[in-house]
Amino acid sequence: MLPKYLSEAKLLRASQLFWDLPRRTRKAETGSSTVKFLLCCFALVWLGGRLLAAGQDNQVVLNLEPTQALPRLSEGGFVTLKSGRILFIYTQFYGGAADESAARLAGIYSDDRGRTWSAPKTIIENEAGNNVMSVSLLRLRSGKIALFYLRKNSWLDCRPYLRVSTDESVTWSPPKLVVEAPGYFVLNNDRVVQLGTGRLIVPVAFHRSRAEDSRSSRSFDGRGIALWYYSDDEGLSWREADTWWALPTPSAAGLQEPGVVELADGRLWSWARTDQGVQFGFISTDKGESWTAPAPTSLKSPLSPASIERLPGSVDLLAIFNDHSGTFPFVKDKRTPLVAAISSDNGQSWPIRKLIESGPDGWYCYTAVHFVEGTVLLAYCAGDSKVGGLNRLRIRRINLDWLKRP
Repeated sequence: MLPKYLSEAKLLRASQLFWDLPRRTRKAETGSSTVKFLLCCFALVWLGGRLLAAGQDNQVVLNLEPTQALPRLSEGGFVTLKSGRILFIYTQFYGGAADESAARLAGIYSDDRGRTWSAPKTIIENEAGNNVMSVSLLRLRSGKIALFYLRKNSWLDCRPYLRVSTDESVTWSPPKLVVEAPGYFVLNNDRVVQLGTGRLIVPVAFHRSRAEDSRSSRSFDGRGIALWYYSDDEGLSWREADTWWALPTPSAAGLQEPGVVELADGRLWSWARTDQGVQFGFISTDKGESWTAPAPTSLKSPLSPASIERLPGSVDLLAIFNDHSGTFPFVKDKRTPLVAAISSDNGQSWPIRKLIESGPDGWYCYTAVHFVEGTVLLAYCAGDSKVGGLNRLRIRRINLDWLKRP
């Protein structure tokens, strides 16, 4: 059986092209069946090699499909253990597929650099009124592993917590609250960063409460306010940045689900999704203690989160987002297509763009990004109208050389 990327139609077309080569390109007499046969074989081998290489450059290695018992399997984060094993922890919903449904944290492992994955096992049981979700994993400078996640109790109470492992994820410390102020604070998955100095930065969106009834979504104000917290002692204590920002234009969404990346020159660049057709950005020149006013970036997208990381050993940035610039066909307001883009000028422009997912009915978002020996692993929600937009979890393994190739 041919691999899915080696279709019989493509091979047949290639062989036909070589069969019909003009006589002057052949070194044999017209009608030589031997030469024709050899040319067809060459066509098949050449095309097969090209398509095989392309498939290896960009492969889906895992789909976690929702079931009746587990109706939603969504966003998470990666970390590489000292043994070389890769751990991915994600949100496993068992009480429904809504954001407030009951969920626990589950983990899977890969011992071959992300090519194959183990069966899931429970990492953190549900310890909240609603659920635990939105994982960020980080190898700290001390060698410990940090696990950040949200504990969602109600529409009035959602805050990030931190657990630490000193034995390579075998056990975890008791949970420690990151944001002590009461309220609803959204920390997306794979968002916490560690600067070169060791400082931890936690970007969050604060959502006001409109009513006293915590059982109703009517209490939730969707207009996000961007905040940043930082720690210089690996999460033992936290301080809020001196500045916070609301979107300076009429909006039903405000500044939601912010992220942050450390640029090669030491500045920090943060961004947030909006309903303005573009991600808005902020800059910090003092390691996250203060931030410039939000301004539109060059990343045109729907109301959907973007993920941005610096490529290992490089000044270049990698962005994974729903590209609505028109470079690729897109459906207005839908979280498709999913595109990987490279910037060499700190996010001012993104000249190299590769299409990762293009299904018009797809819903691609909440990406975790993890670099492994010349490749990058992307884990993201890859739902559709049949299973639900956030309910299928996909892991893809991509060759970095392919991503960087113009």
